[in-house]
Amino acid sequence: MLVSGGNSQIIRINDFDKMEIIGQTIDDAAGEAFDKCAKVMGLPYPGGPVVDKLAKQGDADKFKFNKPRIANYDYSFSGLKTSFLYFLRDELKKDADFIEKNKEDLCASLQKTIVDILMDKLRLAAKDTQINEIAVAGGVSANSGLRNAFVDHAQKFGWNIHIPKFAYTTDNAAMVAITGYYKFLENDFCDKSVVPYARTSI
Repeated sequence: MLVSGGNSQIIRINDFDKMEIIGQTIDDAAGEAFDKCAKVMGLPYPGGPVVDKLAKQGDADKFKFNKPRIANYDYSFSGLKTSFLYFLRDELKKDADFIEKNKEDLCASLQKTIVDILMDKLRLAAKDTQINEIAVAGGVSANSGLRNAFVDHAQKFGWNIHIPKFAYTTDNAAMVAITGYYKFLENDFCDKSVVPYARTSI
């Protein structure tokens, strides 16, 4: 089973030749949630790595944010983003320096919530399908909180996990770009009449 960060999907792979999306985000991807919430805090883009760095110095249990209840193996990050925004708005009314004073704890609590949303659904999918070969890919696989959660779950539930080396956690956009580069070098171009599309099925 593969957890893809780029599109936030849970993919079941049968015999390595059949892939089936059994769960996915109904709105934002996990990486988008990191970036958008980081932007609200005034952190630089891309926000994911910055949140991860600051989270290591914070208390992940300091603040609680909403985790939406979505059926089956699908998940959502839009509600989290909204609740995070409203929480900051209300706290800033009380203290204009709230974000600066609590930056590390905010990042740690946000990261824990996003990781929990992902792992709750993955744990359910693994239990229902009886699959214990679990992999993670995409830019979000660089997140230390998610990587640690994979290790913890592997120890607790007997999963055989596959986590890419940090050097191979490149965001999907970079992978698409390098593919385009090599196609350019090979003079491999499509006809101008071909209509571009952003998504395709596996």
